Amino acid sequence: MKIKIIALIVILIGAAVGYKFYSDKVEAESTPTYETAKVVRMTLTKTVSATGTIQPKNSVEVSSKITARIKEVLVEENQQVTAGQTVAILDGKDYEATRDQAQFALTNAQQKLERTRRLYEIGAKSLEEYQDAQYDYDKAKTALDKAEVDVSQTVITAPMDGVVVGEPETAGTMAVQGTSNPTVILRIADLSEKLVKAKVDETDIGNIRVGARANFTVDAFPDENFTASVNKISQTDTSNSWSTSSSSSSSSSSSSSSVIYYYVTFNAPDPKNLLLPAMTARLDIITGQVQNALCVPISAVKTDNQGTYVERITTDAHGKQSAEKVYITVGLYGEEFVEVTGGDLNIDDDVSVTYVASQKTNSTNNSRRGGMGGPPPM
Repeated sequence: MKIKIIALIVILIGAAVGYKFYSDKVEAESTPTYETAKVVRMTLTKTVSATGTIQPKNSVEVSSKITARIKEVLVEENQQVTAGQTVAILDGKDYEATRDQAQFALTNAQQKLERTRRLYEIGAKSLEEYQDAQYDYDKAKTALDKAEVDVSQTVITAPMDGVVVGEPETAGTMAVQGTSNPTVILRIADLSEKLVKAKVDETDIGNIRVGARANFTVDAFPDENFTASVNKISQTDTSNSWSTSSSSSSSSSSSSSSVIYYYVTFNAPDPKNLLLPAMTARLDIITGQVQNALCVPISAVKTDNQGTYVERITTDAHGKQSAEKVYITVGLYGEEFVEVTGGDLNIDDDVSVTYVASQKTNSTNNSRRGGMGGPPPM
């Protein structure tokens, strides 16, 4: 009889312990868990990303105003030059011969004019003959002036201070004049001041203002951070797609469906002289900034029919978490955080950034499917 009583007591104690364990497990499984983040104060910055190209602020392509073979190039790549310095000489033999002929023609025309004038004054020549002689003289003088200018153009000088960028053309190359496709003998750039010319999407261009600051990097110096400021915003898109005067209806339709970009030019100080023309610059253009802003992660912000809110999470002495809706007003959005401009939130409050459903819900759903895994409910 004693043994039966002891066994019964043991069974009752085991049942009580098992029930307590089961109750704690059910409660733990039915209690939602939250991943939280702190409410913080920080400098919040909003940026627009763009890609651009490094360019010298001033540069020039040096070409010839006459067609002639290059006789001598007096500068080399990377050489510093000053305005007015002779950088190349063209073969001017043909132009010198033309000048000499023009000089002979002018001498003859001047002698003829003087004879005709004396004869006209004594009545031996008519006024018309005197005017013809004057015309021939003026024409010869104009031809000589042009020939002398052509000879002077055989000496090529630098139009500005700067550095020779790229290899100049070599001696023996024919320098062809022209307005559409002249021979470029060499290029000179003032590398003391540099620009970044970037393409900005039409969805972002409205947020950018002249004077706005930007930070950028280049692949050649990944550990260097460069700064820039907006100098100019183009008033037309990169393709001038708004103009229909020189495009067909099909090309207009095609451009209207493509992404529209605008050129934005930045002043880019380079005190270390690291940036080279044509380098690719990856910019973050600052379009808004708030100092000492009260911020929450963007992932914590939710909305319902009453407005925008976050869930403030509190933990009691037993470690149990509970959520409270706190309605807020928001200001500037950054990449990961948003400014809180109104609402009952304080620094170091915990707010929910994710919510994990209790395991009880999952167990119940599984039991309804006979405990077997299956497709999610539709």
